[in-house]
Amino acid sequence: QVQLVESGGGLVQAGGSLRLSCTASGRTFSDYTMGWFRQAPGKEREFVAALSWSGAFTKYADSVKSRFTISRDNANNTVYLQMNSLKPEDTAIYYCAAARGWTVKWNNYDRWGQGTQVTVSS
Repeated sequence: QVQLVESGGGLVQAGGSLRLSCTASGRTFSDYTMGWFRQAPGKEREFVAALSWSGAFTKYADSVKSRFTISRDNANNTVYLQMNSLKPEDTAIYYCAAARGWTVKWNNYDRWGQGTQVTVSS
């Protein structure tokens, strides 16, 4: 099994950058697709980005494409989300998640972190 802990959230001005990290415990981290999701107040959880265990497959939500980059370091059991050109509408709690197999649907992810708050001021 995999346990996930996110870090790196915070308050940033519009146009700024943040890098989120998600560290996994457990010896099978490299077997999982890793995804980032977010949920803003009053809104449903939405997909942000996903990266397959090998790095061969990547997908981004249209709203973050060209601004966000997902990457992973299997040797250190860590997945990252580099967020550039942040906008106020990116404000949300960001969750790291793990899934067996390639998927971008949140209900296929069976391991979730506790979330980290990202706030972008205008």
